[in-house]
Amino acid sequence: MGSASARLLKLFEGHRLTPTQRRIAHCMVRRAADAPFLSSVELAELAGVSQPSVTRFAVALGFDGYPALRRHLRDVPETPAPQGEGAVNAYQQAVRAEIDNLRQLSALLADPAPMERAGRLLAESPALPVLGLRAASAQAHGFAYFAAKVHPDVRLLTEGGSMLAERIDAAARAGATALLCFALPRYPREVLDALEHARGAGLRVVTVADSAFAPVAHPADLLLPAAVGTGLAFDTACAPMLLARVLLEAMCDGLPEAQSRLEEFDARAAERGLFVE
Repeated sequence: MGSASARLLKLFEGHRLTPTQRRIAHCMVRRAADAPFLSSVELAELAGVSQPSVTRFAVALGFDGYPALRRHLRDVPETPAPQGEGAVNAYQQAVRAEIDNLRQLSALLADPAPMERAGRLLAESPALPVLGLRAASAQAHGFAYFAAKVHPDVRLLTEGGSMLAERIDAAARAGATALLCFALPRYPREVLDALEHARGAGLRVVTVADSAFAPVAHPADLLLPAAVGTGLAFDTACAPMLLARVLLEAMCDGLPEAQSRLEEFDARAAERGLFVE
């Protein structure tokens, strides 16, 4: 990756950009040499967005407007790449950022106590609602798929609307004492409402979020943070996915019948020829 592209990527790091704004950012990286000289109209046409979107993009980066962003790009001198470091493109940069996220998760898990506590809370809940709306629905689906093999009553909640509160109430009536929530950017308002309803129903909330300072954080909840990658047009969630698998392991440790249930599933799957070996 050229020094101009590297400067742009560094400028974008740490900013929560919308998909439209990320599209603009990627366009600028692809046209890094020309970016400091493009008008807002030209950039909008290249990125396939509106001119006001370009202005909002510049403001999201902390500038007064697009002219200020363009002046910044013209004024900051290019710096040579470190000696011995090969070219790195935007795709590789996204992968490296995720590797850093996984390193942060590893460091966080050096203290296993919060994970073990969360695993016990989920294992001891007779019914287990698993909540994940919009971007977080994939994480909720993945967890619920595997959890259902060892937990007797897993209830997947991936659709919002007026029925969501009723399904939480139904889980509580079935004996649920905890709810697992996956909350990833951008956070649907319905998630906050659902978590408030769950607390009101007496459920302990365990939340996997991208940050301990996420809008869903609540003093009464057990929050397990795992950062998402923001280098591509849409967030990448390798760390939250791995954290979910670790949480499954911790939950299994709290379920005495987990191993026997897995063995029973394997036996039935073999009888049915469920998988191609």
